[in-house]
Amino acid sequence: MFISTPPAPAVSFAPHPPEFHSPNRAVPRNHRRIVPVKLPLLTFLILATSPLLLPVHAQTNPAATSPVAAPARKARPQLTAEEYQKFTAELRVLYARPAADWPKPHVDPGVAFVELGPLGPTPSPADNPTTPAKVALGKTLFFDPRISGSGQIACASCHDPDLAWGDGRTVSFGHSRTELKRNAPTLTNAGHQTSYFWDGRANSLEAQVEAVLLNVDEMRAEPAVIIARLAAIPGYREPFSAAFGDEAITFARLAQAIAAFERSIVTRANKFDGFAKGGSKALSDSALRGLHLFRTEGRCVNCHLGPNFTDNRFHNLGLSRYGRSDSDLGRYLVTNKPEDVGAFKTPTLRNVLRSAPYMHNGAFDLDETLRLYNAGMITLRPRASEKDDPLFPKKSPLLKPLGLNAHDLADLREFLESLTESNARVRVPALPQ
Repeated sequence: MFISTPPAPAVSFAPHPPEFHSPNRAVPRNHRRIVPVKLPLLTFLILATSPLLLPVHAQTNPAATSPVAAPARKARPQLTAEEYQKFTAELRVLYARPAADWPKPHVDPGVAFVELGPLGPTPSPADNPTTPAKVALGKTLFFDPRISGSGQIACASCHDPDLAWGDGRTVSFGHSRTELKRNAPTLTNAGHQTSYFWDGRANSLEAQVEAVLLNVDEMRAEPAVIIARLAAIPGYREPFSAAFGDEAITFARLAQAIAAFERSIVTRANKFDGFAKGGSKALSDSALRGLHLFRTEGRCVNCHLGPNFTDNRFHNLGLSRYGRSDSDLGRYLVTNKPEDVGAFKTPTLRNVLRSAPYMHNGAFDLDETLRLYNAGMITLRPRASEKDDPLFPKKSPLLKPLGLNAHDLADLREFLESLTESNARVRVPALPQ
């Protein structure tokens, strides 16, 4: 269904200094302020379909691939306060309907769109069925640093419940304070994912747990040493027996218990879920406009779709830093497919305001991320020597300049804030002795 939109101001432009200049981050070069001029509705509708690109650039290395921006386009105009009020009233009518009757989303051909909505129960794998005893044991192991080689690093060291099950750092520290290469993703709703790590190299939570434990730069666990260490702790005998039927401690059981606990880390109540369940007033006017933008002109649902706000797929956002000493080839390191160079997994957006910083390298805050998407992200330009490079990364065609104005970006941010969960503290269990 088409939404009738009230008349809005046209725009004239004046240069405006960039709002931030961060090393190695994209910076808007031609940010512009909007001067309102009244236009008839038809003229507004024509202009509103022509997006503005906020141009960006990144720090460059003369010897490396250069990131460039796509050509700039005109901005969509902002509305007056009265026009926003009228437009919001129309949206409230449309989004009061069942989700199946919401306005048609803006998705590209080939995108398997699934509507946004509340998340269902977490699947329980047949080869590791979830039980309360197994979850309780897994929670204890999750917080116990004795499962690491040094005896000093727990799973919770990088996935802290007080930090939205991440660590709040750009990238995490591992064994002997080794700085790792990627940002620690949240574990919220991990049981709904189909692959794990930013490059998807694990196909189950059990495999993810084992990979982290065995990684020499992360927890550096030697299975025989860890099993002997836990077996020498009398307090672990009863929990293992309750979870698995006997007291035997094995590395596989260790991973199964932690994976069962990770599946129990699920979304709590938030404003969006309340709205999707019929609470028409659960979203503010700004958040409602943000929801509509998220599904339509913002194009966010091309990747962040379904109840968990992710397609569980891999996309190249132009952030691989290809050709540099700190490049990260992403999914390609798993598949060896040229089309996967620089591709990383789409993260969930649930509780996103609490899981900063963002992207696989933790390089951006939320406002920077929104501005980058508005610009269509960064396009890498090959050097002459790279023009025939079969591995030169290609940015996802799903990324396009959006032309959203400052009011739009504020509305999108307000919608993302509606995905913030209610506060709840996780009590750290007493470790067995």
